[in-house]
Amino acid sequence: MYAIVDIETTGGYAANHRITEIAIFHHDGIQITETYHTLINPGRDIPYYITGLTGISTEMVLNAPTFEEVAEEIFNFLDGKVFVAHNAHFDYSFLKREFELTGINWQAKKLCTVRLSRKIIPGLRSYSLGTLSESLGIQITNRHRANGDAHATVKIFDQLLRRDRDNYIAKALKKNSGETILPPNLPKEEFDRLPALPGVYYFHNARGQVIYVGKAINIKKRIAGHFTGEAREWSRSKIRNEIHHISHELTGNELIALILESQEIRRLWPKYNQAQKYRVEEWGIFDYEDRNGYMRFSVNIVTKGSHPLVRFSSKGEAWNFLWEKVREFDLCPKLCGLQVAKGLCFNYQTGECHGACEGVETVKRYNKRVHKAIDTFKSTGSSAAIIGKGRNIDEQSLVLVDKGTYCGFGYFSKDISIADFESARTYVRSSTETPTVQNLINSYLTNPRGAEVVLF
Repeated sequence: MYAIVDIETTGGYAANHRITEIAIFHHDGIQITETYHTLINPGRDIPYYITGLTGISTEMVLNAPTFEEVAEEIFNFLDGKVFVAHNAHFDYSFLKREFELTGINWQAKKLCTVRLSRKIIPGLRSYSLGTLSESLGIQITNRHRANGDAHATVKIFDQLLRRDRDNYIAKALKKNSGETILPPNLPKEEFDRLPALPGVYYFHNARGQVIYVGKAINIKKRIAGHFTGEAREWSRSKIRNEIHHISHELTGNELIALILESQEIRRLWPKYNQAQKYRVEEWGIFDYEDRNGYMRFSVNIVTKGSHPLVRFSSKGEAWNFLWEKVREFDLCPKLCGLQVAKGLCFNYQTGECHGACEGVETVKRYNKRVHKAIDTFKSTGSSAAIIGKGRNIDEQSLVLVDKGTYCGFGYFSKDISIADFESARTYVRSSTETPTVQNLINSYLTNPRGAEVVLF
């Protein structure tokens, strides 16, 4: 038995919206055997644009039951049936969320008539409910209402059952088919071909435009997580209907995946990549001389026109870096801005500070150590290569830094030895430095995470 379902809602994603109407048709594979339909009071106002689309207003549902009041009868109507809907993920995610809010654990096998139609009736210009129905000669009465759309889905499903000569419906119902987790317009063959390797992936819409760029240590696992996990549901729900194709580029390791992702977002400006479309907050370590002549450090946000000794993506990273230098060069935590309490710094009491904060150690002696510490700040003049895993066993990756500034990345054969900066440059494709990329480079220079840092 199948339960063919359509719902209307207050918005586009289950985590923050509610159901306003539901229609369910029981189908035995031959005909409709039973029906269920009700308006539902979502407990909130229905947005005007939703009313304009569906005709369902706040006033219409004031006397309708809440989902909690009808949850048990809806559950009984769905229980034990194969869940069928046009873009099944949408309807299923809303119902599952509503059941969870009432304390009911519900799950069902799913069939998506969008995905099935693409396989059983290939070559149509669109598989939206309206266009598909028109292509199949199905007239929808009461469009954008649960009863009308569910009845149209029944008629589509009838045709799919009759035309399914290759048993796509039976294959989709197999436990590990993967069909039900994928976006409705994404060919399963494309998903199956994705590699379990580090790289950058691109979601494309029907016109081939890139709408999202992501990075992953395991591309296939990461993409599957977009479609099955609970995190960021609002984003996935909006984007999944637009995903028609996926492409990717292997990078060999996480660092280059991070760099390439950042650069591609800035190059393509995909509509669903929001985070890097705004200014990235940077933190820097600054040096200055106090009135007694002692060199001091401070950790502050990097502003336009400021010139920090080194940049970081968070205040915590900057503080951790500075603590390492305090320990390495016996610097005073108080003069390094790491202790704000008045009086002696706590390192002075343990003998780890030589007393510059109290004027015990001379300016000349203390500042000499400070300058030695500054010389080790990687982004203040060092040229380096970060060498990591390549895209295959015969190559290595190369990220090149010229006097603290990111130059680009590339790949070279394991048989080749990088002897100097100029020879390294020949393997690198030039790239634009951005604050995000520079922060990544600084982070890896101070903590290589399995990569090799070669200084020139």
